[in-house]
Amino acid sequence: MDGTGFAVIAMSELGITQRLFTRTSEAIIDSILPPQCLSCRAAIDRHAHLCSDCWSELEFITDPVCGACGRPLYSSARAVVRYNDRARDIILGFKHSDRTERANPLAEWMARAGAEVLNGADCLVPVPLHRRRLWARQYNQAAMLALAISKVADIPVIPDALVRVRRTAPQGGLGRVERRRNVAGAFSVGATRSPALQDQRIVLIDDVLTSGATAEACSSALLAAGAAEVGVLTFAHVLSPKGAD
Repeated sequence: MDGTGFAVIAMSELGITQRLFTRTSEAIIDSILPPQCLSCRAAIDRHAHLCSDCWSELEFITDPVCGACGRPLYSSARAVVRYNDRARDIILGFKHSDRTERANPLAEWMARAGAEVLNGADCLVPVPLHRRRLWARQYNQAAMLALAISKVADIPVIPDALVRVRRTAPQGGLGRVERRRNVAGAFSVGATRSPALQDQRIVLIDDVLTSGATAEACSSALLAAGAAEVGVLTFAHVLSPKGAD
């Protein structure tokens, strides 16, 4: 047998060993930390999944969908699910209750649902938090999602491309016009980041798309800095007047 044959066998054995190691590791983890539903924490058979009850309560968005949602400042938008009570529970736990383990499974769903938006993208950019809010929360959920999607979709992410230059009031409870006024001029692209955005096809990452006010304000800043195109990818989309941005 030549060297190539031995190499093939060695790679095959390595793959088998890696799979056995992964299964053994998962079994050990399961025995120490039994898998729980990402939302309600009920016992399930696999980590980073939902129980059947919570899964059935999610309203997945499937084709046909509007590609642009009628928004002039971003070319396309896609989300995994409709924003309902179950989606709200998942997102709020992720944002405010340190349930950061939700980032990876949410990112996998977003990468699948947003395949068309991600196709041909040059980079991912998360919606930023104001520095005071980031200090209080200790992490930006949009940045965590962008980094996780980057690994799944093999698209680079620029975590600090956008800066929230002023602190805004919470969007919840505001109407469409008030939401746009609230975030108008709230985002900027740092001078050191502008060259990296020139003529780039960018996908803006966030957890929820509500009125589109935040996405429009971010897209406006990116396009003004020289981006060629901006798409939007979120986990949930508010398809009714009520919700949270």
